[in-house]
Amino acid sequence: MAFFMKHETDHEQIKERIVSAANMPKDVMLGASVLTILGNFEVCIENYRGILEYTDTLIRVQTKGKQIRLSGKQLQIEYYTNDEMKITGKISSLEFCG
Repeated sequence: MAFFMKHETDHEQIKERIVSAANMPKDVMLGASVLTILGNFEVCIENYRGILEYTDTLIRVQTKGKQIRLSGKQLQIEYYTNDEMKITGKISSLEFCG
């Protein structure tokens, strides 16, 4: 198991070097999510894969490598497309879960 994780880490480092050398945005080359946070009341997420859970106190979103977990009050998804979503409400925490 440790060998597999080391190999995976090496692979990610190689991808990072290629992206850096190509002078390309990481979100484009690696499919990384982009989060734009405005205070504690708005989050825009780009490059997500799906909505896993949606209540007025918890929203879980799947990205390429991790889950994003937003907790708070009066949370709502203002809009979503295939590429982007906007979440509003009183956000108390944002976590990345492996």
